[in-house]
Amino acid sequence: MSADSFGPTALATPANAVTIGRVVLTPILLVILLDAGASWPGIVLWFGLSASDGVDGFLARRHGTTRSGAFLDPLADKFLVLGALAALAGKGVFSWWPVVLVGAREVAMSAYRMVAGRHGVSVPARRSAKLKTVCQELAVGAAVLPPTADHLPDLATVLLWVAVVLTLWTGAQYLRDARGDFDAL
Repeated sequence: MSADSFGPTALATPANAVTIGRVVLTPILLVILLDAGASWPGIVLWFGLSASDGVDGFLARRHGTTRSGAFLDPLADKFLVLGALAALAGKGVFSWWPVVLVGAREVAMSAYRMVAGRHGVSVPARRSAKLKTVCQELAVGAAVLPPTADHLPDLATVLLWVAVVLTLWTGAQYLRDARGDFDAL
């Protein structure tokens, strides 16, 4: 292992620092969304926090993935995306139904990952689940970006419903995989 690599049990890693930064900055974004809704400060912070997900992934691949990162990164994603969706639903930008559907799948997926992890089963993110996250991020971005929020308000809603379909579809994929994972135990 090189000097800039971290073992699987490391906690203090560059990737984890970025992830923790996302968690710490998310409440500031939520205050902006609840206060202003669509705004330039909101979209700048949203874009930075969304893009930092890729940064922590790059750092983890470069310096070594860790169990703490595998736990923290999806948690930070859920905190960011679900928090933003809930804030926008609270402002009346989105209906609560798609937010509840996304939230229920995310909570169920987190529970599944915890149970699987206790049995030594790793549940890596599927490519389709990464697409789902991008679609969720685009829906929030369209709702927060002033030009689209002002002139194309339905765009964010359409993107959110596409994200809901992908969210439920990937959840079904994981559920199908879970049968095989736990049958093998």
